[in-house]
Amino acid sequence: MDRGDIFSRPDSKWTEGKGPDADIVISSRVRLARNIKNMPFPYMLSEEKEQEILNAIKDIIETPGFREKMGTFYYIPLNEIDQLEKQMLVEKHLISPQFAQSKGYKGVIVREDESLSIMVNEEDHFRIQCLLPAMQLNDAWVLANQMDDILEQTLEFAFDKEKGYLTSCPTNVGTGMRASVMLHLPGLVFTRMGYQIFSTMGQIGLTVRGMYGEGSEASGNLFQISNQVTLGLTEEDIINHLTSVTLQVIDQERNARNLFLKEGKDQLEDRVWRAYGILSHARNISSQEAMKLLSDLRLGIDLNLIQGIDPTVFNNLMVATQMAFLQQKGKGEMQPHLRDQIRAATIREKITKKNGGHESC
Repeated sequence: MDRGDIFSRPDSKWTEGKGPDADIVISSRVRLARNIKNMPFPYMLSEEKEQEILNAIKDIIETPGFREKMGTFYYIPLNEIDQLEKQMLVEKHLISPQFAQSKGYKGVIVREDESLSIMVNEEDHFRIQCLLPAMQLNDAWVLANQMDDILEQTLEFAFDKEKGYLTSCPTNVGTGMRASVMLHLPGLVFTRMGYQIFSTMGQIGLTVRGMYGEGSEASGNLFQISNQVTLGLTEEDIINHLTSVTLQVIDQERNARNLFLKEGKDQLEDRVWRAYGILSHARNISSQEAMKLLSDLRLGIDLNLIQGIDPTVFNNLMVATQMAFLQQKGKGEMQPHLRDQIRAATIREKITKKNGGHESC
């Protein structure tokens, strides 16, 4: 594998779909914001200082013994890749949409399996991210913390004895940690129980967002729950609280699915098979319609209403049907209706391949 594979395949570690509660928890993420002591925050940095920070992280990943401890990492300078490749990194959740639009000396360090990455010179000097499949918040924290420790062996971070880690945005001061889970919650949406649950999240220090985090809307019944508070808590407090609440949401989702199955099985089966019918035969499909139908199909797979399709197809298609990966498949920029055609073909290929090739032409 080399750096180019990151742009040639939609799969990442988090799309594997394996691990605890993988039928509901799509991914678990821990992100740590860190800044070098006595260095201006990124929005105040000169190009010379930006380059200095980039060189520092490149030196660390090239240090003898680093690969043996942490694995193989690739350095991707943002000013040396085109906008399509930047968008592909966004769609794989390796960089933020805002980072993809930024200028200057910025980059991202990505581990071979894409489970660990570091955005350099984003809102903070370093944004260490660990992204794993299913309910693995503790494992994500352990890996992110391991990388943090290695960086701290070489770099001195901005830290206050009372406040904790100092960050560009005051809401990240303290641990600098944002932990989140991406959940597939069709049961709570269908039974309208989700609104009540989500409305209480703010009262317990959590927030609910769409699949691309802050500023994004929910699509395909996917919701991201993350901590709001980073000050006055330990990292373990944050992980334990988010884990406890997530497990309760999982229970509520399972109850909602069982209720829907018990009281509306015919309606649910019709919904699932309609989704399969459209997805396996459509010649044009929009991103919004695809996510809605893929959510219905995934629910049908998880409830054993439809068989023969690997549930991880849903995870893979969440990335493979996004704009940048479709443009790559189509060999360049294209009009929306052409993207819709390639999206439909990509879905047909994935679904019918796993289902014994039932596609009709």
